[in-house]
Amino acid sequence: MAKILFTHSYFYLFDSKQWSFKQPYPPYATLLVAAWMREKGHEVYLWDANLQENTNGLIEKLKTIQPDYLVVYDDSFNYLTKMCLTTMREACFEMCKYGKKHNATVIVSSSDSTDHYEKYLEQGADIIIRGEAEQTLLEIVENTQSPENIHGVAYKSDNEVKITPKREIFKSLDVLPIPAWDLVDINAYRQIWEKHHGYFMLNIATTRGCPYKCNWCAKPIYGNRYNVRSSERVAEEIEMLVNQFGVNNFWMCDDIFGLKPNWVQEFNKLIQEKQLKIKYKIQSRVDLLLKEDTIDCLVASGLYEAWVGAESASQKILDAMDKGTKVEEIYKATQLLKSKGVRVAFFLQFGYLGEVEEDIQKTIKMVEELLPDNIGISVSYPLPNTKFYDIVKSQLTEKQNWVDSDDLAMMYQATFAPRYYKYLHRYVHRVYRKAKHKYQINQHHTPFAKKIRSLVAYVYHSVIEKVEAKRLKLSK
Repeated sequence: MAKILFTHSYFYLFDSKQWSFKQPYPPYATLLVAAWMREKGHEVYLWDANLQENTNGLIEKLKTIQPDYLVVYDDSFNYLTKMCLTTMREACFEMCKYGKKHNATVIVSSSDSTDHYEKYLEQGADIIIRGEAEQTLLEIVENTQSPENIHGVAYKSDNEVKITPKREIFKSLDVLPIPAWDLVDINAYRQIWEKHHGYFMLNIATTRGCPYKCNWCAKPIYGNRYNVRSSERVAEEIEMLVNQFGVNNFWMCDDIFGLKPNWVQEFNKLIQEKQLKIKYKIQSRVDLLLKEDTIDCLVASGLYEAWVGAESASQKILDAMDKGTKVEEIYKATQLLKSKGVRVAFFLQFGYLGEVEEDIQKTIKMVEELLPDNIGISVSYPLPNTKFYDIVKSQLTEKQNWVDSDDLAMMYQATFAPRYYKYLHRYVHRVYRKAKHKYQINQHHTPFAKKIRSLVAYVYHSVIEKVEAKRLKLSK
């Protein structure tokens, strides 16, 4: 039996933008692999980096536990870990060094280490798990032979970096246990949520991977395969979390929720049978949401918010991205979701290759017309092993990663100057807020006091919008 200390390298406090939302989620994938290794008979511990101010706490944990293995296992269900933020990378390097100093074998599993395994091996990691990791980790811990016999790893031998063949994708997800929720301080998360939002929310993953081929989207862990937990196992986990922690709000953190035919329908049936009164939000695609009775079943089972990858209102740009969706589908799905009482949020992306001002204006117009309940704006980000990255990699300089998710640096030559996109980000948010307040003013059911507040806000955002528009024009 091995003694394993698990941690990960995502620190909310290192990312001011994400921390400002005060919506932290436990490291789901880390808890899952800990449960997997415990089920196999190993002694497992967790140092959860999410709410830590620095990496120092890991040192005390290492001293106390004296583990055989330190496993830095990132939450692959947190989309931010795909971005390989340099603040998190540097934190991981520090933790690798701590592990070596305390005589632990250091193993790292993350999107960034999969893409840049040499950097992590140089910083003290003994083995990098490349891609899906549960079975690989089990073999490392239980195999006393050289890692050369284990698929899906990178390691050093005689000062030479070596990699082994890829591991096959894990398909039978129901074999995996429910994550080790007992290892995490649930109350620490609850207090933050309830203080800032008045309710508590936990995260759940029901699938792995994405079969679509948007050419800017990296899939270093799960690839293009799409595998699904059974609706029975997901409903079982939800029921446990409701009963054990009294939580009724969930973030379904899949890249795409409910893609498998009839899964959503089966899930809805189980939620009704178990009489679970839950609310949840998802990420999905507009074309998928328009299929058959998908939205009706989602709403019946508790859907209240859907984040969709709208990206752009220019069909030219969507096609260039290999997105596989139509602008009219964004409009139709948004209107249908809203008619069912579901909040709709857009992921928007500016600066893609070939995007000109006309394309940008189409996207802004779509935001004004559809008035999503929330928007997340980014600029195109070149991730390794994507078609988009291959096109622009010759333009990349020393800065190839954002420091944090609020960095928004343009790392290649787009149509306009880098500062233009910084101003565009502010301008679109200003236009959006102005449009939201205008909508409130024009609604008959809006209380008079709220109309007055919206009128004041509308005037304020109108003034600032003009200032931002001038900056935008001058920054081209």
